[in-house]
Amino acid sequence: MKKLFRIFVLLIVVVAVAAALYAWASADKKGGKTKLVIAEAGSITEKALAVGQIEPRLKFSIKSKISGVVRKCLVQVGDSVRVGDPLFEIAPDPTPTDVTDASSAVQTTRSAFEQAKVDFSRQQSLYKQGIAPKSSLDSAQTAFDLARIALEKARQTRELTMTGRVSGGGMNLESIIRAPAAGTVLTRAVNPGEPVVPLTPYQPGTELAAIADMSDLLFRGTIDEIDVGKIAVGMPTRIKVGALPTDVVAGHVARIAPQAQQKEGATLFDVWIELDRSGKRTLRAGYSANAEIVIKEKKNVLTIPERLVEFEEGGNKAFVQVAAVDPKAPSKRTEVKLGISDGLNVEVLSGLSSGQKLVEKPPKEITAS
Repeated sequence: MKKLFRIFVLLIVVVAVAAALYAWASADKKGGKTKLVIAEAGSITEKALAVGQIEPRLKFSIKSKISGVVRKCLVQVGDSVRVGDPLFEIAPDPTPTDVTDASSAVQTTRSAFEQAKVDFSRQQSLYKQGIAPKSSLDSAQTAFDLARIALEKARQTRELTMTGRVSGGGMNLESIIRAPAAGTVLTRAVNPGEPVVPLTPYQPGTELAAIADMSDLLFRGTIDEIDVGKIAVGMPTRIKVGALPTDVVAGHVARIAPQAQQKEGATLFDVWIELDRSGKRTLRAGYSANAEIVIKEKKNVLTIPERLVEFEEGGNKAFVQVAAVDPKAPSKRTEVKLGISDGLNVEVLSGLSSGQKLVEKPPKEITAS
């Protein structure tokens, strides 16, 4: 009987100890324990985030002024070109109607020219004989000059239609498309054998290639309307490029769009950031990047995690729980005055001193109802 009683008492003790250990572990797992955080000096930066990409400042499209078919492509993507370098050769590909119209125009204007030439010669003869007045001679000469100009224009049009080149008369037009400015070939949209539509006042024309000056890049992105009122032209920035995770590119705000744009339900503003040209890093057009615009930055100031702060009166007052020196004594709720924040940490202007310990309350347990 005594042996059974001892076993029973032992079981009770074991169950009690196990229940105590389980309660302690559950309380610690659920965050029942409070933590202490030390207020200490550090650096804090208030910043705004812009999302965008790296783009060249100067980028232009290459288009043809004559219709035809691409005969030769003289450049590849990535090639560097100078002003006047040949890029493409266009072979004219006129329709039968174009050829007929051009030839008919030459014949018509030649007939008009020959008639005007005869009339002018006759008026010269009559004027010398004193029969025709000077005004008739002047009119005949004007008609002769206009007919000569029209014939020359018709011949040039036929030459351009048939060969893609025009020479003479102070002009030297050809079917070779040349670079209007120096840069790097970003894209080439055509290959030999593809048709080309010319650039005219009535149509945009076929884009042959895109060229940009890769020595002058900038960041272009968007910033939320909440932050746009805090930034200004000239503010320093730190740009983090997705393809270069270990590098930070410095720059400064160059322009801020005066009008917003709506994108996926958000109100955003365009922002342009000029990059610091120092450094030997290689940037490419189209790199995705994030720009941190530094609004305010302070070093060696007292900071605490912002999650420890309790706000009242619409955010006009802030309080923290300061731990007592005696671990058994309760914490003291203290009002503090705050400065700038980076979203995680906040500057403390008054109410605390370096080294004080703050109480971080455990998160509230969410129970299913």
